Amino acid sequence: MTDATHFGGGASGLTGDLFRAREHSSEVEARPISDPKPKPRSFNPPAPKRYYLYLMAPAIAILAFISLYPFFWLIVLSLQDVDISGGEWVGFKNYARLAKDARFLDGWVLLLQYSAMCLGLQLTIGLMLAVIVNNNKYEKFLVTALLMPMMMAPAVAGLLWLFLYNGTFGWYHWIFQSLGILDNASILASADTAMYAIVLVDVWQWTPLITLIALAGLKKVPRDQLEANMVDGASPLRNFFAITLPNLYPVLLIAVLLRFMDNFRFIDHILVLTGGGPGSATKILPVYLFEVAFKFFKLGRGASIALTLLLVTIILGMILVRVFDKPKSGRS
Repeated sequence: MTDATHFGGGASGLTGDLFRAREHSSEVEARPISDPKPKPRSFNPPAPKRYYLYLMAPAIAILAFISLYPFFWLIVLSLQDVDISGGEWVGFKNYARLAKDARFLDGWVLLLQYSAMCLGLQLTIGLMLAVIVNNNKYEKFLVTALLMPMMMAPAVAGLLWLFLYNGTFGWYHWIFQSLGILDNASILASADTAMYAIVLVDVWQWTPLITLIALAGLKKVPRDQLEANMVDGASPLRNFFAITLPNLYPVLLIAVLLRFMDNFRFIDHILVLTGGGPGSATKILPVYLFEVAFKFFKLGRGASIALTLLLVTIILGMILVRVFDKPKSGRS
């Protein structure tokens, strides 16, 4: 009896110990595991946000001084009749005179023609070169060779092409004359060909930029979409227009905006090649602005032309963004 009681008590004690051990193991499993190597406390507490603002304040002030101050001064200057002898407040008379200035209006027409020809040729040739260079065996060498004209200063490029266009010893003049395109006169001396001459220089120098940007976009085109389209029987040309080109719209937008703004700003090679001539055949608006402001020292009138050019550039840039964004929104 004693043994049975002892045996029963022992069994119940063993059962209780097992139950308590199971509860303890459940508690251990539920408890989060602590890091055996606690991280040392940092002696540098995180800086408040205003601390970064204080660090950026000098850079912001310098940027505002070199950009905002000239912009507001340009507005004030455009409301004055300022020349080398002094200035007088005239309000909006400078803008009213621009509406009646035939050379100002002709400058806009020539500028739009010049920009349209440059952008059209650069986009077409740049895309073709990017497709040819992409995944080519000599891609690195070709990219380096194509970028060489872009590394040249615009004034130096203009001087180089001035020698090539020369009517006496110019190599390109001899080629055009041999093909029957030109007579004995230089290509820069004729009002019919001078605009095409400066467009050719701009295309030669800045098409590599379009090529480089388009080449970067081609590297990001999804290959699975191209392969799926080819399995469905699509030709390489259809594949390009259906898959590759839509994926290039974002990078092409960047390229077009960059070149569009540059065509409205860079006049170095035009001044070297023609100076706006012959006559006014290549006197695009920035060239006319340069003459008014820095040749005749009509600073108030030049400021009004510059501000008008800036506003129109912003508006046309927004239109270009909408045009290039439409195909993207249409796909979605």
